[in-house]
Amino acid sequence: MASTHTARPDTAKQAWATGLTAFAAVMLMIAGVLDIFRGIMGIAQDDVFVSTRNYVFQFDLTGWGWIHLILGVLAVIVSLGLFQGAMWARVAGVTIAGLIILANFLSLPYYPVWSVVMIAFSGFIIWALCVMRPDETPTGSRGAPRGP
Repeated sequence: MASTHTARPDTAKQAWATGLTAFAAVMLMIAGVLDIFRGIMGIAQDDVFVSTRNYVFQFDLTGWGWIHLILGVLAVIVSLGLFQGAMWARVAGVTIAGLIILANFLSLPYYPVWSVVMIAFSGFIIWALCVMRPDETPTGSRGAPRGP
């Protein structure tokens, strides 16, 4: 007698979790590369940035450039760990994405539209990394004996 196999709910959950982790890794890689470019522009004191007066969190543009460059490099490194499925990378990814949100919020007056875009990118990254649970593995993959 032939039996038909249907997609198991556990398998679907694992596929969804794997897809979200890949999504977060790609998004963090993109956010990191874009933050690296933003950092380089700030360090070079490019005319792309407009400085506003009387902003509470006013810092030197070169300082912001270094902050974004460092966060971008860390984001790229962590995204490589996410591609490997490392737990440390998930924790670090949420932390780095949170710091990217904070840095972009504080540098809103210098490049407002792009700061909002990066805040949204980082929000998606945090969501994708927090929604997946590593203990959701398919029941058949643990080596448990199956029936006939």
